Amino acid sequence: MLTVLLATRNRSRVFTSVLESFCRLRSPSSGWKLLVVDNGSTDQTSQLIASFASRLPLQSVTEPTPGKNFALNAGLAFVEGDLVVLTDDDVFPREDWLIRLRHAADAQPEFSIFGGSVVPHWEIPPPYWIQWADQGAVFAITDPSWRDGPIAPNCIWGPNMAIRSEVFRSDIRFNPSMGPRGSNYLQGGDTELTRRLYQQGHKAWHVREAVVEHFIRKEQMDRGWVMQRAIRHGRGEYRLGHANEITSRKLLLGTPRYLYRKLYNEARDMTKAWLMRKQEDLFRSHWRFNYVRGQIREVRALARERSARTYSATPTS
Repeated sequence: MLTVLLATRNRSRVFTSVLESFCRLRSPSSGWKLLVVDNGSTDQTSQLIASFASRLPLQSVTEPTPGKNFALNAGLAFVEGDLVVLTDDDVFPREDWLIRLRHAADAQPEFSIFGGSVVPHWEIPPPYWIQWADQGAVFAITDPSWRDGPIAPNCIWGPNMAIRSEVFRSDIRFNPSMGPRGSNYLQGGDTELTRRLYQQGHKAWHVREAVVEHFIRKEQMDRGWVMQRAIRHGRGEYRLGHANEITSRKLLLGTPRYLYRKLYNEARDMTKAWLMRKQEDLFRSHWRFNYVRGQIREVRALARERSARTYSATPTS
């Protein structure tokens, strides 16, 4: 048996269609259940979930603390079976999705982490410039050239991932300081977990034919939204991969100097692209510029956290 686990918050409009698509799933021979964590919704989500109770092998729980990873951690206590399949409340799975993941998990016993293909489900036809965006970083869309086989853990993302239940029985949990939590959050909550598992010896496998469609809302096809995504991506990547470098790098105003050089170089490239009216180059350099801005922002956030820890550890007279 396997458990599909997802968190939802105030997405009843699209979640209705998502649950309809779950009703069309073909069940693995070992069975499955759907575990939905309502993360403090104030819309019609609770009534919507209840309306599908007779059509799906459904269990719902609530977690009022805002944050996707808070909700997923709460849901892990109710998981059944040997495989936890994780997805989002704006994802439409293909009918054989669970069968494909089940087969991969059974056929690859030495692997603990599995990821399938994620393709876009556009709410409206996308603008021409969307092709210039990093589809993985912006929309969690996987590269269609990836084949079945071992894959880097940072190539498995929240809309379509599965982890053996035994991993969570050792008290491993999602990091609640990352992932969706209001409008200002660090991107990369799923990647933080898969990288951590990889460091502990767990290996990842890509299942190309296990396909889901990720709903891309019309407001996400706005340049401003995409550039804010670049900042969140930079923040998350810095915390995941560079959090300790401020103790080993030459600093300027408390920030590694190379980040300021990168910011200057991207600003220069943006200016050059604008003057030459190269729209694609301008878009890409603007993305990189905001990515570095996010890294610098996270340096400062880490410094504040260290300062707070130092203050709290200082004995008072």
